Amino acid sequence: MLWETFNVVRDLPRLHEITSVLIRYGLGDMVRAVGIGNVLERAGRILHWKEPAEVAHEEPAVRVRRALEELGPTFVKLGQVLATRVDMFPPNWIAEFEKLQSEVPPVPFDTLLPELETALGCSPFDIFIELNPDAAAAASIAQVHYARLPGGEPVVLKIRRPGIRPKIEADLRILSHIAALIELEIPDSRRYRPSQIVDQFAKSLRRELDLAMEARNIDRFAAHFAADETVVVPKVYWEWTSEVMNVQERVDGIAGNNIAAAEAAGMDRKVLAARGADVVLKMILMDGYFHADPHPGNVFYLPGNRLALLDFGMVGRLSEARRNQIVDLLAAMSRKDDQALLDVLLEWVGDASVDEDKLANDVNELVANYEDVQLKDLRFSALLGELTAIVREHSLVLPADLTLLFKAFITLEGLGSQLDPEFHMVDHLGPFVRKVITDRYSPEGLQKRAKQHLKDLYSLVTGLPRDVARLLKEARRGRFKIELDLKRLDHFGHQLDRSTNRLTMGILTASLVIGSSIVMTVRGGPTIFGLPLFGLVGFLLAFVNSIWIIFSIWRSEKE
Repeated sequence: MLWETFNVVRDLPRLHEITSVLIRYGLGDMVRAVGIGNVLERAGRILHWKEPAEVAHEEPAVRVRRALEELGPTFVKLGQVLATRVDMFPPNWIAEFEKLQSEVPPVPFDTLLPELETALGCSPFDIFIELNPDAAAAASIAQVHYARLPGGEPVVLKIRRPGIRPKIEADLRILSHIAALIELEIPDSRRYRPSQIVDQFAKSLRRELDLAMEARNIDRFAAHFAADETVVVPKVYWEWTSEVMNVQERVDGIAGNNIAAAEAAGMDRKVLAARGADVVLKMILMDGYFHADPHPGNVFYLPGNRLALLDFGMVGRLSEARRNQIVDLLAAMSRKDDQALLDVLLEWVGDASVDEDKLANDVNELVANYEDVQLKDLRFSALLGELTAIVREHSLVLPADLTLLFKAFITLEGLGSQLDPEFHMVDHLGPFVRKVITDRYSPEGLQKRAKQHLKDLYSLVTGLPRDVARLLKEARRGRFKIELDLKRLDHFGHQLDRSTNRLTMGILTASLVIGSSIVMTVRGGPTIFGLPLFGLVGFLLAFVNSIWIIFSIWRSEKE
């Protein structure tokens, strides 16, 4: 508790900055609703609640995006993550979040040197030749410099910006507190689990801060595509890779968004689109480990219609069970089977409260809208968009790995359509779905699932007597507990506890006044200024208690 209090006090200047920016962009109502303004006002940092007229005409989504840009790297990254939550935000909000870019001015190379020398044990100029101190690219977390190894191999040094970790950790602590306040003060927000979203975001961002983690991601993808000569994944030079810097093979090619240059170089746009789709679908459906941000800037086109994948800071992971659910969803869509589609959706939303009849009607209507659409004319991104719109309408929240997946699908189809106007995702989905289903019902697949079911059944049966015995033992000891997650009740309990404390202090203060008055009438004993010492001490304690009670009541009114 003491450490948490210290962190809150330490983060007050940053909290004041965040709140001020939100108010400046006309988001004062959100600050009031959450209650974070009260914390600053009690700390003596009075906020100017007047909202400027220059942003009044802008849409809320635009104002939020501009505020996130001004708040710096943590909030820009948060906005980029929210851009994947197509289940929570309507398209206009997603479009604004997608505009958030991590590009920032690079820091001078001399500023990077101290951390680099610590990580390498010597100056980078002693290891790399032709090291260019001018950054080739710069983002909010790291920047890129070109160099060569002593053997002449061209490499890329991806170097973390100095001093960024403490800033991001402070922002993450504040976001965690804000998420908890949102859940406490805005009951309707609990269905979206803001604390869980912040926790997942914090884990993802901390992984991105560790540049050695990105290097491990690169090696894993390289292993998955080792047998595919059409896909290039940069080599990692582990000898010089650490948390603050990774060293990768430099890949020169045509940027994924420069389609005209690819065509001028004699590359086949249809082949590039097809190979890109196959690469991403293999990651998702076969490997369960996929590039979560396959936008054109992270793809290079190489001679021979090859593809190079770059920037593996954000990756998605899918369990085998989740991959099977994805296949079931895709199969249901292709068969236009509304009941199978509904079953997958209900499995995803878990224990969330949902009107199943209304959800079934909406799914049935969605499928009916595509009844006459030929498979070759089906736009997969549009279908996913309508599906997530249904999820939003029912106030349901998809698991985080699925939102990344949906975003990757939508981005992939957009990139494929740019390369090839006749590109259709479903043409490439079919073979992968059939392979997964064939593997699922092959003798090896059936044997594997049977073994897993037997193992689960054995664990359940053998563990049941122990669990029942433990339950009965706890009941006999009177320690049988049922936990309820009632945050409002917990808040009420805190308020009741504070009120009881004030009442107790009030009774104690009254007792001190009465006792001290009696002591003042008694002759004898030590005196000061001719008055009984113990009586004066009692009155002094009563005075201090009175001040504390008055301040406590005033503070509770402000809350």
